[in-house]
Amino acid sequence: MQTCGELLAKYLEAYGIEVAFGIPGTHTIELYRGLPQTRIRHVTPRHEQGAGFMADGYARVTGKPAACITVSGPGALNIAGAMGQALQDSQPMLVISADNNTWQRGMGEGRLHETRNLQAAMAESARWAHTLTRPEELAKVMARTFAIFQSERPGPVHLTLPLDVITAPAGHLSVEVWPLPTRPAASAASVATAASLLNSARRPLLALGGGCADAQAEVLALVEALQAPVSLTHNAKGLLPPDHPLLLGSNPSFASIRHEFETADRVLAIGTELSETDYDFFFEGDFAIGGELIRVDIANDQLSRNCRPSLAIQADAASFCTDLQPMLKASAARTADSQARVQAAKAKHQNEQHPGYQRFLDALLAAQPDAIILGDSTQPAYYAANQFDARAPRRFGSAATGYGTLGWALPAAFGAKLGQPQAPVIGLLGDGGIQFSINELATAVEARLGVAIIVWHNSCYEMIAMNFRDAGMEPQACDIYSPDFIALARAYGCEAVRATSLDALKAALGQIPADKPLLIEVQEKDMLAS
Repeated sequence: MQTCGELLAKYLEAYGIEVAFGIPGTHTIELYRGLPQTRIRHVTPRHEQGAGFMADGYARVTGKPAACITVSGPGALNIAGAMGQALQDSQPMLVISADNNTWQRGMGEGRLHETRNLQAAMAESARWAHTLTRPEELAKVMARTFAIFQSERPGPVHLTLPLDVITAPAGHLSVEVWPLPTRPAASAASVATAASLLNSARRPLLALGGGCADAQAEVLALVEALQAPVSLTHNAKGLLPPDHPLLLGSNPSFASIRHEFETADRVLAIGTELSETDYDFFFEGDFAIGGELIRVDIANDQLSRNCRPSLAIQADAASFCTDLQPMLKASAARTADSQARVQAAKAKHQNEQHPGYQRFLDALLAAQPDAIILGDSTQPAYYAANQFDARAPRRFGSAATGYGTLGWALPAAFGAKLGQPQAPVIGLLGDGGIQFSINELATAVEARLGVAIIVWHNSCYEMIAMNFRDAGMEPQACDIYSPDFIALARAYGCEAVRATSLDALKAALGQIPADKPLLIEVQEKDMLAS
């Protein structure tokens, strides 16, 4: 007889889930009964947080959710931090946790993995959290889940399934996929108002965020029609090619780009939070938009956060750009002025960049021009967030902004490889951050994932040490012991080398194995040597 757990596996496949990450446990056995009858690939991480980071990396490069399966208690709470990272960066993932029987939950009787209120605990890291109480709910719950992924601001969804619900008979039920809602579109009147404001602007500016990641063609058409300088956020890197004459850069926190926001008379912001981690990365405060703000976002609650708009429009980025573009009327004078503004800002911006880190970042693409690069909270990833321009959307991501989790990039790189198996993938971590998740090397060896992992070694939590010094204090607890990463990687079954120059690094990156990770250890002093 078909159980609710078996029916759930069929639903996951029907809604397009291709990969599931999970560590089987006593409470999740029955969730696995139906998986072999689907085409879903299951990958077993070594920690639930690693499962969440892998699902995050998969989503960042594909735009699609993966599933994660955990037990209640420690399993669910272990993945909560990874869900928080995905929530902050609007990445979809579906996390399914088993729980004790319905009549046992909340009793405080000391049962295995008992959590007083799992749904409430997980709701803090989820776009939506729900507890299933009977198999008959599954059709509506799946429809709601995938509607969030499809037509709202994406993020993690958490579902709690008590044991008696997982094993409940569901032979009378079949998979019923509901039609997913379309994304919101702007009203004709609001588009016309936006066009009027932009057409009359003397110094317009276009600010694009991660909500535009899947709208590159529409964005490029809009940029050509508007002919205004363009600022990209961390998650919008690659929407414009690095040499585009209207691209200011992909960190609006630099003084040169902030000046453009302050002096623009009209700013069109699409799919961006206008948040601290994108627009005040250096914690200087006082980010300001000097003129009128036209704000477009798929989530209506986002339109009332951080900056007051003169015109607020709830709409999908692609449809809005398509509707607005034919109504714009750029002039040769605006084009010349905008390109001059960009050139002047870039001239100042060059003085704000670190040439040593830029040479390191350039070396990565010199070795692997089509690489997906995922960075942890580590020095080169911070500089990449500031001054690296990706060559295409969904080719760069990091935990250096937003939630700021350590250890993210190693499992995220493995998830990215599962999502884009033909693309070279590079994970960039510090010697501190990698020790949060180095155990997931075993997962990648087992799953035969050919990914390059660069360990930036400076024997220090350097960014925190800098914070101590900025506060007038001597750094404390920042000088850390590190193991022999080469020996450790080889013990896991990986290839491993030390690169002592940029040329050696490029040579190593040209030899990424097809079926196992390559760990490359580099010393900070070697990579920054002039």
